[in-house]
Order: sequence, then C-alpha cells, then structure tokens
Amino acid sequence: MTNLVIVLFDGFAFGMLLFVLSVGLSVTLGMMNFINLAHGAFGMLGGYVTVLVMRQLGLPFILALPVAFLAAALASIVIERTLFRRLYRAGELNQVLFTIGMVFVATAAATYFFGTVQQPIRLPAWLRGTVEIGGIRFGTYRIFLIAIALAITALLVFGIERTRLGAQIRAAVDNQRVAQGLGLNVEQIFGITFALGSGLAGLGGALAIEIVGLDPSFAFHYLVYVLIVVSVGGLGSITGSFVGAALLGIGDVAGKYFVPEIGSFLIYLILVAILLWRPIGLFGRR
Repeated sequence: MTNLVIVLFDGFAFGMLLFVLSVGLSVTLGMMNFINLAHGAFGMLGGYVTVLVMRQLGLPFILALPVAFLAAALASIVIERTLFRRLYRAGELNQVLFTIGMVFVATAAATYFFGTVQQPIRLPAWLRGTVEIGGIRFGTYRIFLIAIALAITALLVFGIERTRLGAQIRAAVDNQRVAQGLGLNVEQIFGITFALGSGLAGLGGALAIEIVGLDPSFAFHYLVYVLIVVSVGGLGSITGSFVGAALLGIGDVAGKYFVPEIGSFLIYLILVAILLWRPIGLFGRR
C-alpha cells in the first residue's frame, strides 16, 4: 500500500509537470487554431534561462522561475509578430513544417552554446529532502510542483472564465470578424494569448530541470508528451489538460514501476484507448 501511494503521488507530480508544459499549447492550439510544434522549444528556453540566471547572476531558484516565464513570453512575442502571424491563415502543413523546423534550429543553438550534457541546478534547502505524512515520505519538491500546478489551474480558469480579457479571448476565437467589428484588437489579443501559453511552457521547462533534467533534446522529447496531453484532454480545455496530464503522469510512472517490460508504452496505450472512445479528447468540443 505504501508503494502504491508513493507511485500515485510521484505520477501525479509528473502529470502536473506535463500540465504546466502543455496547457499553453492547448490554449493556443484550441483557441487560435495555430499548430505550434515549437512549443517545446519555449519550454527548453525557460530551462536554459533558469540555469543561466542561477549560475551567472546568482538568483535563487524561486526568483529564476518568473524570469524563465518572462523570457519565454517575450521571445514568443517577437517570434509571433515577425514569423507566426504570417502563418495564421496558412494551411496546417505549412504551420507544422515551419514550427518543427524551429525546433531543429533551437536544438542546434542549445547544443552550440551549452553542449549536449545535462544542466543541473541546485535547489534551496527547503525544497530538498522529504516530508513525512502518515508514515509515508513524500518528496518536498514534488509537493511544491503540485502546488504550483494547482495555482496555475485556478488562475487560468478564473482568468478565461471570469475576467474581461478572458471574455475578449473567447469572443475573438468564436468570430474574429464580429469581434473586430465591436472594436476588439484581435491581433493584440492573440499576441497576449500566445505569450501566456509560451510563458507557461518556459515556466514548465524551469520546473522540469530537477525532475527530468535539461539537455538539447528536451524540445523534441517532451513535445511528444505535450501533444499526447493535448490530444487526450481536448483542444482548448484547461480542465481537459489537467485531467489528461494527471492520467498520463500516473499511467507512465505506474507502468514503469509495476510493469517495466511495457512501462514506456503504457501512455501510448492509454492515448489510443481514450481517442478510440472519445476522438475529440475527454473534454474536447466539436
């Protein structure tokens, strides 16, 4: 029973990491209808920015997290205005080819500047070690990661459902022409949405260093996980991304622990089973 609780906890923590990495893509892909396979590159950027500011500037980990968010968000604003905006009305194939090409460029740049080795960071003392609850020890950093993910979920749900900006985003997505006729700056709204999604990816990349490590293959490797979460949860659904990430995180960790022979493939079996049952995802909307 103790092992089961620990596996469920670790799996949920890994799922929350996947949620932070993927929820931005779910928002931009589901609301803006833009296929951004370079999403993982913004996550990798956040990770490397965290490493740099902690090593070169001596910033503590907690302060490095908002810096990673802002760095990815600002980079995405520049790229969105200069490159991606030209592809909004292009076909899906053009979007896929261009954005996957950016991942290759980002991977090559990371290899050139940082090499192919893992980039470790040193956490503050209060995030290291374990906390004993009911006779079971839980990783302190994983508890912190879960708390961050829950806070982001609450803020996103409140922001999109209860604020003026959220209403403007929904209006721009539902009908761009009508929204423009009502005086909304659709391009600006989409730019803010894109920056928010990419910033969350950068934050996820910073949080991921301690759990899964950071190297130039990060953008490609975790793009697969992110796409699975988005597909399972349903496009544009924050709740779907949360539930999908939790299911996949628990399934991945439990599979590798209990059935290591097929553990790495279990998430793909979950993906196939859910999409056969619900092709639009658990919370997708037609």
